Amino acid sequence: MERTLTQLPFWSSLTEREMDTLRRSAFVRHYKKGAFVHSSDNECLGMLFILSGEIRTYLLSDEGREVTLFRLYPGELCVLSASCVISQITFDTQMTAGMDTDVLVIPANVIAALKEKNLHVRCFLYELATKRFSDVMWAMQQIMFKGLDQRLAEFLFAEAERTGSDTIRMTHEQIAQHISSAREAVARMLKSFSEDGLVELKRGAITLRDKNRLNRLK
Repeated sequence: MERTLTQLPFWSSLTEREMDTLRRSAFVRHYKKGAFVHSSDNECLGMLFILSGEIRTYLLSDEGREVTLFRLYPGELCVLSASCVISQITFDTQMTAGMDTDVLVIPANVIAALKEKNLHVRCFLYELATKRFSDVMWAMQQIMFKGLDQRLAEFLFAEAERTGSDTIRMTHEQIAQHISSAREAVARMLKSFSEDGLVELKRGAITLRDKNRLNRLK
């Protein structure tokens, strides 16, 4: 736990008493793939520090449509799960585990106390909230101003860059969730990409065959 806590960006700015409070209160929680992590309608969980796996953050409409806002990976933090700590966060988000995931949780009451007493923590939280808001705005711009072909090409290219592999092991349904589209529309566009020689399709996997053209398309 001590080694994990020292990875927090604001750890060195804490007093010994604040460090001890985190040692006693922070805990690790495991989520199975697909498990529900957080909703603004539920408990104010606190600040999350991703240790392994992936968390998808999205909006859910009354009709059940999902709009992916951003994904969190190991080493990243999320403050939207502590919306009760930062009152300016007012929109309702959902979070689920994209794969088996471990997170370090700093309880809401603890991070709230740190925010009030430590200027470094307060500044960090607002900077983090601003970064996540920028992620949300980027996602909205993608949906509003780019066609499905561009969004799909950008997602495939970015995923290959992130994983270091030209083979992306995802279902059409998973990709559709990430780019906020319908599975059928994604399947049709992938088939078109395949016919154009951009990708090769196999069951549960997509291999990029022409990254230069995909990059230009996005």
